[in-house]
Amino acid sequence: MGEKVVAGQFDLSDRQRYRGKLRQCLTGLERLLAEQRFDRPKNLMGLEIELNLVGSDGMPKMLNAQVLERIASRDFQTELAMFNLEVNIAPHRLGGRVFDRLAEEIRTSLAYADRKAGELAAGIVMIGILPTLDRDDLVSSNLSEVDRYTLLNDQIVAARGEDFRLDIDGVEHLTCTSRSIAPEAACTSVQLHLQVTPDRFAGVWNAAQAVAAAQIAVGANAPFLFGRELWRESRPPLFQQATDTRPPELQAQGVRPRTWFGERWISSAYDLFEENLRYFPALLPICDDEDPLEVLDAGGVPKLAELVLHNGTVYRWNRPVYDIADGVPHLRVENRVLPAGPTVTDVIANAAFYYGVVRALAEESRPVWTRLPFEAAAANFEAACRHGIDARFTWPRRGRYGGTTEVDAVSLVRDELLPLAEAGLDAWGIEPADRDLYLGVIDERCRRRVNGASWQSATFHRALEAGLSRQDALAATTRRYHELMRKGEPVHLWPVGLPEPVPLG
Repeated sequence: MGEKVVAGQFDLSDRQRYRGKLRQCLTGLERLLAEQRFDRPKNLMGLEIELNLVGSDGMPKMLNAQVLERIASRDFQTELAMFNLEVNIAPHRLGGRVFDRLAEEIRTSLAYADRKAGELAAGIVMIGILPTLDRDDLVSSNLSEVDRYTLLNDQIVAARGEDFRLDIDGVEHLTCTSRSIAPEAACTSVQLHLQVTPDRFAGVWNAAQAVAAAQIAVGANAPFLFGRELWRESRPPLFQQATDTRPPELQAQGVRPRTWFGERWISSAYDLFEENLRYFPALLPICDDEDPLEVLDAGGVPKLAELVLHNGTVYRWNRPVYDIADGVPHLRVENRVLPAGPTVTDVIANAAFYYGVVRALAEESRPVWTRLPFEAAAANFEAACRHGIDARFTWPRRGRYGGTTEVDAVSLVRDELLPLAEAGLDAWGIEPADRDLYLGVIDERCRRRVNGASWQSATFHRALEAGLSRQDALAATTRRYHELMRKGEPVHLWPVGLPEPVPLG
């Protein structure tokens, strides 16, 4: 959704023309795949991190335009609400000391942005959902002043035809309504990109779907919303409900939500783009002047602008991406599973685990997706969101007997997935010291059964036990989180609870 979209009204002819252009784009993509026009292997990865702006009291600050003006860097962009920013890290080649270099780049960028935010009495927090957000913060008047967000909100609201209903039943139960998509802005994530060749795309996407649950289990960092303790990773149910264009009747008919895990393993990137056209009406029927088939006939590379825009309004947890770099088209898998934070080290550890395990699983002789029903992968994902590091999964049984068994997330990660991630990082050519450092962070989280969500919850309950009110406990937890995030030690080393007050005199 990074396109420059100009707000306006759409009529029936706009939608009909857009549908026709989408079909042309899909035919163009099919031809590009058949003609093998895509980029050769480059082992390129990239990442984006969504951020929150908070004051010294731990409360959100609606200041992103002013902070971005001070940062004055194209690496930083607006996000949906005025308390959000996003930082984009340039693509890197997987190999060598890439994770240490990424960590240093992110630390430098965030420290600079934090200093600039400090000029406005604000700071930057990496977290899945800011615990201090209130319903009054997530209203349409706090959406960023960017045409594409206004237009997207208007179109989703119009498609739904009534207020959005949030209903998340976890440790506590939250039910409320919203007149806009603003609650989506509470979800701040890390997006991991991996450029892949068409022949490897399906294997990488299937592998990413299979391990999405494990990513959430070890990385969950969003247990609170609107003062309630919900799921360990509350972003997925919140995101789905806050963007749901389906009124209850369409939900009851089984119409698919736009925020979607999917329903099947794939054999080609084409499958995903084709599904997006078949299942989801256009939200932003904005047509480009390009005729993609004429461009192909002339030997050129089409932008497929309508397909790219439509794809950006279907929120798969592993999204296919078509893009062009240096005049050559390429495909990427965009992994959107992980929450932001808690620290740069944790973010890089999550990335190392993902890139390693996906490489290894995609190259197995008996791939996991041939042994695991897709429905089980989807159920694992929900279990991980609900229970975090304490989740239990269905997973293929090891050995020659086949079938599946139930296993706790920690055992699966430590016994099976971390060794695979190690082999995958070796295959990428990652320096062993970096591999061991960052996979060691994942192993320690599992050994101690600690992630960002468990730390937030435990610290919040300690604050309640110390006599703080619920709102004060959430604010104190947020301030302590911000303090420890800045210090940079990974979350499994964070002491639970609030610091003891310093005696006076």
